[in-house]
Amino acid sequence: MSERKARILVAKPGLDGHDRGAKVVARALRDAGFEVIYTGLHQTPDMIAAAAVQEDVDAVGLSIMSGAHNTLFPAVLQALKARGAEDVLVFGGGIIPDDDFPRLEAAGVARVFTPGTALGDIVRWVQEHVLPRAAA
Repeated sequence: MSERKARILVAKPGLDGHDRGAKVVARALRDAGFEVIYTGLHQTPDMIAAAAVQEDVDAVGLSIMSGAHNTLFPAVLQALKARGAEDVLVFGGGIIPDDDFPRLEAAGVARVFTPGTALGDIVRWVQEHVLPRAAA
């Protein structure tokens, strides 16, 4: 019986309509051997948490370009907690000022990536921090 691959949900919260970066990261993670589920555009925090629980993911990667990260990222974490999924690791990326990193980390976001981060660096971080919960 083979060991389960780590499952990652990639999501675009809010009204942000730019998903190229999310798709590129999702593909890089898939190519690195992760199971990746992409939710598509315009997801509410509740929709993201519901999908994370339904898909039994080990991590959620959020992508945002609209500037609503200080509201939407914590809302996703709260929605996961409300569903008993606070053990799902949440990381994110997009147009996020460095000054906002401490606030997001305090809310529970494990890591924030900004434009220009090499895909290899994102993949390596995920490989080091996201394990299938059955193997954790």
